[in-house]
Amino acid sequence: MDLDSIEKVKYTFSGHDSFQCRQLWLKKGFDFVQEGNSFNDDDAMVRLGVGKNMVSSIRYWLKAFNIVDNKDKPTEFGVKLLDTEDGYDPFLEDDGSLWLLHYQLVKTGIASIYSLIFNEFRKEKIFFTKETFVNYLKRRKESDPMLVFNDNTVNDDFGVFVKIYHSSTSAKDIEDSFSGILSEIELLKVQTSDNSGKGRVEQFQIENSERDNLPEEIFLFSILDNKNYGNSISLSSLESDYNGPGSIFALSRLGLTNKISDIVGDNVTFTDHAGIKEVQFKSKPNAYSILDLYYDK
Repeated sequence: MDLDSIEKVKYTFSGHDSFQCRQLWLKKGFDFVQEGNSFNDDDAMVRLGVGKNMVSSIRYWLKAFNIVDNKDKPTEFGVKLLDTEDGYDPFLEDDGSLWLLHYQLVKTGIASIYSLIFNEFRKEKIFFTKETFVNYLKRRKESDPMLVFNDNTVNDDFGVFVKIYHSSTSAKDIEDSFSGILSEIELLKVQTSDNSGKGRVEQFQIENSERDNLPEEIFLFSILDNKNYGNSISLSSLESDYNGPGSIFALSRLGLTNKISDIVGDNVTFTDHAGIKEVQFKSKPNAYSILDLYYDK
């Protein structure tokens, strides 16, 4: 799927009030809305135990991670994952849950920077900085009138993106010094170097790899959850499609074929006819039935 074939979307930057998603915010916010509360309630700050700007940020991250919908109602994914009684992993103790959250963050596109980085930008730049990302958006803007942004806002977004995927023990705010909510899946590599007297420069990398720590069930869920995929899906589509597993999970060709081998069974085959490699489903199961098995529900 090339970029020209992607449905035009509204790009969204900011909304988080410069706060990264903290470790307990998703569960805290989910419980808040599931109990029928509103973020506009006068006592929302008291109930959530945070300041006014953090209330807004929690609401933003709940939508970005597909925990609530545009009406602040719990989504199917939110209930399946975070419900106290029946949820898969309410306190996000399983790394598979972090991979699911990463998948949702990129796929929903509520926070555009994540979709742009994983689906597009990282494939163009092996190593990148905040400045090269902003320059990339400026080039994209020339051919995409829907892409409207402010440099300072994108700079802020990029800083939050790094905090989400990277651990830092040097932050002044002790809560910010904790690991980013998605740091444990190790998608983002960070290198710091001196730059000719201009101070220390951070350089980033999201390289394609085998992703041995990505559970095969989460990989399979991402395929079944993708409405663009039918019963037969080419290897090239899985590798490079927008919001395909190769793009979202930064899988190498070897990593992708290894994951496919892991899911092959009575209902799934991997064929190669005249050089055309395809994953084929005899009948596609419900995506959540795969997660039921993973979490043994």
